[in-house]
Amino acid sequence: MEDVGLNLLGSYGSWGSASVSEEPPKSLSFRNPRWKSVDEWKQKARAKIIGLLGMPHLSKASKIRTLKKYEYDGLNVEELCWTLPYGPPTHAFFLKPAGATEPLPGILAFHDHGGVKYFGKSKVVQTSKRVHSSIKEHQDTYYGGVPWANEIAKQGYGVLVHDVFPFESRKILASELPSHAVRSMMTPPLEVREVEPGDLAPQHSIYDYDVSTHERVTEINAYNAFGEQHEHIIAKSLFSSGLTWPGVFLAEDRFALDYLVSRPDINGRRIGCCGLSGGGLRTNYLAGIDERILCSVTVGFMTTWRDFVLNVNYTHTWMVYIPLLPRYMDFPEILGLRAPLPSLVLATREDPLFTTAEVERAGRILSYMYKKAHSPETFRISFHEGSHKFDRTMQSEAWDWMEQWLKRG
Repeated sequence: MEDVGLNLLGSYGSWGSASVSEEPPKSLSFRNPRWKSVDEWKQKARAKIIGLLGMPHLSKASKIRTLKKYEYDGLNVEELCWTLPYGPPTHAFFLKPAGATEPLPGILAFHDHGGVKYFGKSKVVQTSKRVHSSIKEHQDTYYGGVPWANEIAKQGYGVLVHDVFPFESRKILASELPSHAVRSMMTPPLEVREVEPGDLAPQHSIYDYDVSTHERVTEINAYNAFGEQHEHIIAKSLFSSGLTWPGVFLAEDRFALDYLVSRPDINGRRIGCCGLSGGGLRTNYLAGIDERILCSVTVGFMTTWRDFVLNVNYTHTWMVYIPLLPRYMDFPEILGLRAPLPSLVLATREDPLFTTAEVERAGRILSYMYKKAHSPETFRISFHEGSHKFDRTMQSEAWDWMEQWLKRG
């Protein structure tokens, strides 16, 4: 067996690496010589993934309600709400240039994970001059100091940004859990014992209070600490229910896509999606599964199963995994299911969430798949300097890609 050096499985690392080896390609890998037709491969591979996803049924979901309409910073803004068969109502924003009269290309803007579940959509959008100090810090760190959903909307798109389970409007409150379970999670070194479980993150608007107070920031940090510890429990409960976390967020993102393409002010044949980190993960799954996504931009979330096995899974959320899927295909091949539709992957050289060698390997896998699908020009992986981010330089490349394929392509 291959000597894999220091790794997350120790002396079992070579065994773990062999289980996700690229040679020979897995049975549902498009790199496997058995697959000559891209359409035949997609049909079989998508059916397998959908079978493993365990998506919840959303057929009883309510219609979308418009809560408020107004104009902000040159954009028409709609505050939206819909109720799914489980959990609290989903809140969302729809943005488009003020004065737009013709149907526009549409974009689903996916918020990140970032260890911050108190906020979701609010991390990538701005609809008021009042900006929470925590959101400003987040945008400064990861997004070049700008709400990128607004930035792309201004360039002539209709942009939908919604909360997904369990972020912001969709979050789970500590007060809804048995107190003994919360106490078992909220222990040192989290240093939030002074916050009572029932006080963590009440369900109200982030604009209803003085956002500069230390007490509120402390409460937000306490909720995020709780959310980090609770994630393990959520994953176990989902698996025990016959569900997977990717299945849940994919179902919710497809519901949002259904709504976006139904709008009369949107050209439903020109839809894109984009997101950083957890938003990039969601982009991989939605763009790979649903061909209504004409153009995709994955930011800061591309690697191989080998990387997760050996090197980086401790840095990642439980939202990544579909049990048994690595037996059939490698991680980048989820996004590759959309070949030959246009896909851009943006990565950074110093991203602590991945190893550069495995990101490059994932890029080679995708490049091969697109070449085999006779469309090498519709895939690009681009490396930028720096850490985990989607800064203005990267955004500029993303918007050029959207311009090329959603407006002119």
